Amino acid sequence: MLTVTFLGTGAACPTVDRNVSSLAIHREGEMLLFDCGEGTQRQMMRYGVGFTFHELFVTHFHSDHILGITGLVRTLGLQDRKEPIVLYGPQGAKDTLTGLLRVGVERTKFPVDIVEVTPGERLPRSEYDIVVFATDHRAGSVGYALVEHERLGRFDPDRAARMGIPEGPLWGKIHRGEPVTLEDGQVVNPSDLVGPSRPGRTVVYVGDTRPTESVRDIARGADLLIHEATFADAETDRAQETGHSTARQAAELARDAGVRSLILTHISARYTREAPELVAEAREVFPETTIARDGLHVNVPFVE
Repeated sequence: MLTVTFLGTGAACPTVDRNVSSLAIHREGEMLLFDCGEGTQRQMMRYGVGFTFHELFVTHFHSDHILGITGLVRTLGLQDRKEPIVLYGPQGAKDTLTGLLRVGVERTKFPVDIVEVTPGERLPRSEYDIVVFATDHRAGSVGYALVEHERLGRFDPDRAARMGIPEGPLWGKIHRGEPVTLEDGQVVNPSDLVGPSRPGRTVVYVGDTRPTESVRDIARGADLLIHEATFADAETDRAQETGHSTARQAAELARDAGVRSLILTHISARYTREAPELVAEAREVFPETTIARDGLHVNVPFVE
């Protein structure tokens, strides 16, 4: 299972329809949190994602992406949490986030570590990596990609049965790439029964950014690109001035990167909840476009 829940999809300040930036990714029972605008803790409760996360990834330090950290950590403390959390962010994270936590947060019973990351860095996990990449919004702003490792190839159980290999531990060894020797001395190699490795899934999350080559590069072939679309075409100059993208620009990037699907987020309050103008402009370029809404829950399937 790999799912994304959008907790906040608005830009700059909350509205009746949209809270500010935050999203949760659940993968095989693990939860990761990305950005934490004001009110994120309430959105987590409202949309049922829970507080089981251990890592929070911040794209940059504008208030609509970080002000919720104070309240979230305070709430975790009141819930008597003991497990540590790690806050990741670009250069300056230690000073900025430490200062933020001093506001309204009493001493917690759990450790809160702050780790600064740089573009190009890979944070390895057992079955995936978090890849950090540069964005073009302000000095040091970053985005994050969850990149799963390759999966084992398909095991052929029918052929294994025909070869007289008993179902059980031997099948598991062969599937994991280990040759086995049968009772009659026959050696069975994994290549006899296991197909080529299969790709994992990739989800790319962009905070605030102008269109930039670094996002296009990391998103090549991604299963899902989550890209900001603060403005419509009519505000292209405004987007460039403030370090943001239009919906069409996000779609052009998705098209050029060959992603499977695009979800637009970080929507300016000047647009309605459905933002039909943003959707129309993006779909002219990239039909597989959806606009995010608070509470949107998206499953990212394997490509078989």
